[in-house]
Amino acid sequence: MISALTQLLVFQLIGEVIARGLGLPVPGPVIGMGLLFATLVLREGPGENLRNTASGLLQHLSLLFIPAGTGVMLHFRRLADEWLPLTVALVLSTLLSIAVSALLLKVLSHRDGHDGASQ
Repeated sequence: MISALTQLLVFQLIGEVIARGLGLPVPGPVIGMGLLFATLVLREGPGENLRNTASGLLQHLSLLFIPAGTGVMLHFRRLADEWLPLTVALVLSTLLSIAVSALLLKVLSHRDGHDGASQ
């Protein structure tokens, strides 16, 4: 478990170094996650140790929402003052995400020869 956690943190650190070193507007952990994904694709999947550690972390994923909830409560006044732009941004970004996902699904399904019709 320690080696798998170390592996996850090393990829996060590499991503952070790349993001800060190149001045990228992408968070380091996102870059690290992409690098980890590429490594796992090249290795044809995670090892048993990493798989077990990831499963254990996913079982307790809800604990990661506690800091976000605390942040919302700390900035409640600001949220109350700026509720309209926040609501508009949330609705528009949700609609945009749904539209992009639908278009991507349509493009990929046509490329694979699945046009949605039953055969």
